[in-house]
Amino acid sequence: MSAKLEQTILNQDESFYIGIFQDTLEKSTWHYHDNYEISFITEGSGKRIVGDSIEEFQPGDLVFIGRNLPHVWIADKDSLTPSSRSLEMVFLQFTDQIINSDLKLLPEFKNIVRALASSERGIHIVGKTLNEASELMLQMPYMKPFDRMLHFFKILDIIGKSDSLIHLTSKEYLSSRFTTGNRRIALIHDYLMKNYRDEVNLSRLALLVNMAEGSLCRLFKSNMGLTIFEYLNKIKVEFACKLLMDQDLSVTEVCFNSGFNNLSHFNKQFKKTTGAAPSEYRLRFKGLK
Repeated sequence: MSAKLEQTILNQDESFYIGIFQDTLEKSTWHYHDNYEISFITEGSGKRIVGDSIEEFQPGDLVFIGRNLPHVWIADKDSLTPSSRSLEMVFLQFTDQIINSDLKLLPEFKNIVRALASSERGIHIVGKTLNEASELMLQMPYMKPFDRMLHFFKILDIIGKSDSLIHLTSKEYLSSRFTTGNRRIALIHDYLMKNYRDEVNLSRLALLVNMAEGSLCRLFKSNMGLTIFEYLNKIKVEFACKLLMDQDLSVTEVCFNSGFNNLSHFNKQFKKTTGAAPSEYRLRFKGLK
C-alpha cells in the first residue's frame, strides 16, 4: 500500500498469517491478492475502497475481503493518531487450502463455508459480531499456534452465523469482474494490476509469458479487444475514478497516485475512457461521502 511500509508478519510457519500493517505515508495502492483477508483497523481514518464500494473507515472497522477482490485503504492526511502513523491494522490472511473440501462437508463447518462465500463480495462486520471477532483477533498474536488455529476457526464461525453482515460490493460488480480461461492473459492482467504505477515494459511482459512481443500483442488484442497499453490505461482510470471520490485529493494528486506521470495525458485518457474530464466526473459524485 505504500512505498515505506513497516509490516510485521508474526507467524510465517503456520497455515495462515496474523500480522500488523503500519503505513506512515498517505500513498495507497489499488491491489488484490489470492488470499482471503480479515482486517481490523486499530489506528487511522479515511476511505476504504473495495470493488465498487467506497466508505469511510475509522478505528474499530472490521472487514472480510475475499480472494482477488481489489481493495485499498486511503488514510486521511491530517488524521492524528497516538503513534503519528496514518494507518495501522491487524490482519489475517489465508488461502482456500486451509479449509479443504472434506472439511467443508462437515456440518460443524457450515457457518465457516457461509463466511467464505459472503466474503466474495467483501463484508463489513458490525455489531455484536464485530465485538466478538475483533476481541479474538487481538488475542491471536500472543497465543501458541494450536490455540491460534482454534481462534481462527472461531472467528470464521462467528462471522458465518451472523445476520448483520453488510456486503460491500454490488452484485453487478461481482459479475463484471475480470475472468479468462487463458493463463497468459491472466498473468498479464495480474502483472498490470500489481505494477500499474510503474513503467510497464512490453519486453518484460513478453518474457513473463514466454512469447514474442508481436505474438503477445495480437493474443491480448484478440482476447480483450484492447491493446495491452489501452488495457493498462483502463486499470489506471478505474482507480482514478475511485480516488476522485476523495474531495481532499486534488486532480493532480489523483493523476500521480493512479499511475500517470503527466497531467495532460491523464486528462486525455480519463475523458477517453469515461466521457468526462476528471473535474466533471468528480462533480457528479460530490455528495458521496
